[in-house]
Amino acid sequence: MKKIHCAERHDWKQTAEGLGFLFHTIDDEPYWDESAYYQFTLKQIENDLEDPTTAIHEMCMDMVARVVQNEELLERLSIPPAFYDMIRTSWLEGHPHLYGRMDFSYNGTGPAKLLELNYDTPTSLYEAAAFQWGWLEQCIERGLLPKQADQFNSIDTKLHQAFAQLQLKQPFYFASMKHSVEDKGTTDYLRLVAEKVGIESRHIDIEDIGLTSDGRFVDLEDRWIPHLFKLHAWEFIFHEPFGTAIAQCDTQFFEPAWKSIISNKGILPLLWEFNKGHPNLLAAHLDTDPNKAVPKGWVRKPFFSREGANIELQTAEGLIVKEDGPYTDAPFILQEFAPLPKFGDSYTLIGSWVIGDQAAGIGVREDNSLITKDSSRFLPHLILD
Repeated sequence: MKKIHCAERHDWKQTAEGLGFLFHTIDDEPYWDESAYYQFTLKQIENDLEDPTTAIHEMCMDMVARVVQNEELLERLSIPPAFYDMIRTSWLEGHPHLYGRMDFSYNGTGPAKLLELNYDTPTSLYEAAAFQWGWLEQCIERGLLPKQADQFNSIDTKLHQAFAQLQLKQPFYFASMKHSVEDKGTTDYLRLVAEKVGIESRHIDIEDIGLTSDGRFVDLEDRWIPHLFKLHAWEFIFHEPFGTAIAQCDTQFFEPAWKSIISNKGILPLLWEFNKGHPNLLAAHLDTDPNKAVPKGWVRKPFFSREGANIELQTAEGLIVKEDGPYTDAPFILQEFAPLPKFGDSYTLIGSWVIGDQAAGIGVREDNSLITKDSSRFLPHLILD
């Protein structure tokens, strides 16, 4: 695993904007960064990232099967009791799922360590699936990279297959929050994939979804929404005014309600409890007193935080790093600290994608902090032995 500095394509910004990748720069700082790339060997990809992703995904599915049948475990995850039956039904009836992402600490030599699961509303999808693949192809065409360079990336192909297997005959709605350019970019990409396999699809802002008196979700023209991909987390929905209507409605949701179990950081102590000592897992447990200082070599995370918010860590050497945020009311976990590798001034995180039930590719993020945030840079990668 190496970080290699390289020349940027002179027209990459025009290319990005022409493809609708409008969030390549965030607050005047680069988000997409092709001034360097990460190079992996095939062995590193297959043995250290792809295989563990498959194994952990299987563990996660086993945990869902265990949790839905155990109200004590559902309670430990701070899921409201009003939604237990809906979550259980969504699993037992096999409600289909599309995608998820695992975040790893990996330095190229030891076992990749699972930091967390983003299995409900993961973003950085378009740039991982499509834009970094376009970077590879164009750089090879222009002689900027060796012809034998490859990439661990079948995300787009597997997404097409996943949508095709749904065999939906009715409109599929894709919803994101009105003012989020990144979320809109993610749902637009998924909607395009759905259309390519023949699914009629429509965009709707989450704020514009209506609820009829007889409990149906509808669009602005009062048309029923039969299938909804909602880039809006289940833990938010559970506490919103319309949340209780979901349990009785006839809309099919993507991701399904059972994903709320494994998008919750409370699942990390359960994974450790039932798979203790697994080389790709970190020790984790519930934090019974989040007002106490974080011990050396540990990280404190809220069950429901996003993009690094409200995370606090203390390295083994005593360095304390923390991010503020709004997630102060949820329970917390303590997780063993696995330092991100540092290349120059940047700490590097690997996001490993699962499409359906298959490992499908990776995206690489960088930040000047040990805590990865929504503004952390995205760099392309390649495989070259």
